Amino acid sequence: MAKEKTDGNMSLWRDLIRIGVYKRNQGKIVRQVTFSVLSVTLLLAAWQLWGALHSPNSSWYTEYGFPGIVLLGGIWFSYRLVNWPRFADFLIAVEAELNKVSWPSKEELIRSSLVVIFMMFFLALVLFGFDLFWQFLFKWLGVIQGPTAA
Repeated sequence: MAKEKTDGNMSLWRDLIRIGVYKRNQGKIVRQVTFSVLSVTLLLAAWQLWGALHSPNSSWYTEYGFPGIVLLGGIWFSYRLVNWPRFADFLIAVEAELNKVSWPSKEELIRSSLVVIFMMFFLALVLFGFDLFWQFLFKWLGVIQGPTAA
């Protein structure tokens, strides 16, 4: 049993040095989007790291080398992660479920959005009316005092 856990953990490290793509034709869109989001996140992280290390008296390998290594290593890790069999199977299943979704048409989306926006404004007005009513009632009962003129 301990060997199975070790094999499962070593599988990711073993897959990090592979070159091939796992199930090349399945889950392409979700894998590409996941890889793109991870890459943009890493790019922003490397940029922030460059900004933190940027100073007039820093060497080029400190200023550019370390953020570059973080960026390239992270992109390689992201590429291998979306091709790691366990994670890739999950992404393939996600894409399969997304293909089953019944997406609304443009007209239906606009109608539904207008209903939601109208209801938000209507409920805001109703709550404003309740607030005015309770404010008036509490002032009339003397629980709270009205504004005083200075």
